[in-house]
Amino acid sequence: MSTPTQFSLEPAPSVSSQTTPGNPHYQAIGGAEAIRRLVARFYEQMSTLPEARALRALHPDDLRPTKEVFERYLGEWLGGPAAYSAERGHPRLRRRHMRFSIGVSERDAWMLCMRRALSEVVSDAALRAELDAAFFKTADFLRNDAEHVHVHHAEPSGLAAPRAAAQDNIGATQDNIEATPEQHKP
Repeated sequence: MSTPTQFSLEPAPSVSSQTTPGNPHYQAIGGAEAIRRLVARFYEQMSTLPEARALRALHPDDLRPTKEVFERYLGEWLGGPAAYSAERGHPRLRRRHMRFSIGVSERDAWMLCMRRALSEVVSDAALRAELDAAFFKTADFLRNDAEHVHVHHAEPSGLAAPRAAAQDNIGATQDNIEATPEQHKP
């Protein structure tokens, strides 16, 4: 019998404390057109790289709707128009991805596709490195395999029992551990 994964009531650590209006990455990357190119290249990599075959199989055959949603999400995440939230509400990335088993290999395949897309679309090496780090942090946050407990969910000494009791008492759900959109922005 496996031990249930213990989650902290605290949200995931922030990539940046900047709110969307203060996030300069949307303009730095080149706005909506650059994001469209990035998403197109990302899914092209996913569709052609042997290392991403299993990841691609998790997506529908027709990627157009998926690309459109990802473009809106990335635009907002990078500091552009809040089109994603206006249409779909809070991103709730972990909740939306819980139906998939995401471990190290899925995270790494996703990052391989994104790194290749970034290298083709983002010419500024410093911006590319900053975005890579932010994408990795978010991709790692989405891991939900049975062997993985997020470091930020680990309990400091002496707090595990009180936190577990609090979680039991309030009926903690996945929503209790969701990060706000600002917490994973570059």
